[in-house]
Amino acid sequence: MDDDSRYEAVRSRDGRFDGAFFFAVVTTGIYCRPSCPAVTPKRSNVRFFRTAAAAQGSGFRACRRCRPDAVPGSAEWNVRADVVGRAMRLIGDGVVDREGVAGLAARLGYSARQVQRQLTAELGAGPVALARAQRAHSARTLLRTTDLPVTEIAFAAGFASVRQFNDTIRQVYDATPTGVRAAAPRGRGARRATADAGVPLRLAHRGPYQRAAVFDQLAREAVPGVEEVTGALGRRTYRRTLRLPHGTGIAAVEERARAPKPGGGRHPGGWLQARLHLTDPRDLTTAVQRLRRLFDLDADPYAVDERLSADPRLAPLVAARPGLRSPGAVDPLEPAARALVAVAGAAGLVQRYGKALDAPCGSLTHLFPEPGALAGPEPGGPLGALAAALADGTVRLDPGADRDEAHRALLALPGMDPAVAATLRVRALADPDVAPPGLDTPDAWRPWRSYALQHLRTSGELNP
Repeated sequence: MDDDSRYEAVRSRDGRFDGAFFFAVVTTGIYCRPSCPAVTPKRSNVRFFRTAAAAQGSGFRACRRCRPDAVPGSAEWNVRADVVGRAMRLIGDGVVDREGVAGLAARLGYSARQVQRQLTAELGAGPVALARAQRAHSARTLLRTTDLPVTEIAFAAGFASVRQFNDTIRQVYDATPTGVRAAAPRGRGARRATADAGVPLRLAHRGPYQRAAVFDQLAREAVPGVEEVTGALGRRTYRRTLRLPHGTGIAAVEERARAPKPGGGRHPGGWLQARLHLTDPRDLTTAVQRLRRLFDLDADPYAVDERLSADPRLAPLVAARPGLRSPGAVDPLEPAARALVAVAGAAGLVQRYGKALDAPCGSLTHLFPEPGALAGPEPGGPLGALAAALADGTVRLDPGADRDEAHRALLALPGMDPAVAATLRVRALADPDVAPPGLDTPDAWRPWRSYALQHLRTSGELNP
């Protein structure tokens, strides 16, 4: 897109581009999402940015009406396999907060200076600024939904000091932290976090979202003790345990659709209602990003559906299920275990090697085993080899891993089935363009072959 086409998207309040770019108004000092319902500014007063961090770095503050920091992430970072795409996925997972820019660069295999230069040149913001924008959004969520003391929120969101936290909130939201908290809904229906209820969240997505298909798949694959799907069709809840950098968590995500408010743009999308119970609030950002990958919430269904609809075989399937997603994973060992030892076998491994929760929550009793716990004599075979390789770093399946390199490393493991390696590339690495070995797929399906095959499986034309 050029700036003229971006302005047309703003003028038509086209929510398809929420998160793909941001626009700022020089006369007001505010930046917005493309679907902002406010009066469209004059073209001469508008500047465009690839990221919210770049807009903030240029001195603009977030619009209070459209909340541009709450949009789905750009689908571009899921598709791209270059260093910028990998860096954005790692920053989203909280790597800069935990390991600094040096840790991010080491994971990418570049120097810190090279990473800084590439991100700044393409996105208008370096890794520190991008992480800072993410911390601001996490802090805003905690301020509006919890009663945690402001000082605790500052460190929970990843800030190094209370002063840094205060300065960032003032710059981004043009309000003090207490002012942000005071503006949160307090009337009937307002959702607040408590020790029992957890942190309420809206996990935004763009465009249509086939909830039933995603929840059907999660229910079919659920590993007892770690995951469960309860409730009637259309009102189901997916619950699972999470192993996180600073502690553990339990997530609950609702299937029930939430209608967006009128005036939210031509393509407003929607959200999944969720709650997070965290033993350490510093894990909020990481937990949210892992749920977003699991539910494939940053996808661009318009681009996927437009491409796949051009194929006569897929056109009726896309028309029947617009916005079908390709679910990911929160732990790379989980899809491997389901593929190699089936759900029942994975459940047995959980009971033997998974860490038990300090306080079980219903049927959720354990975390999925860490790679090191499965690297011994049992389960052995390709799953044991994969666990050992993940434990010693021979294979990397984190959000910033090089997909081609990881695929080659998987195939080098003893006994690894190429079909399982392809599954891990889809689920653990969120690659949108994977076809199982031996299946001839048209070039017209690229770069969305993972979604094309998801349509075929969901319709029953391919085995799950």
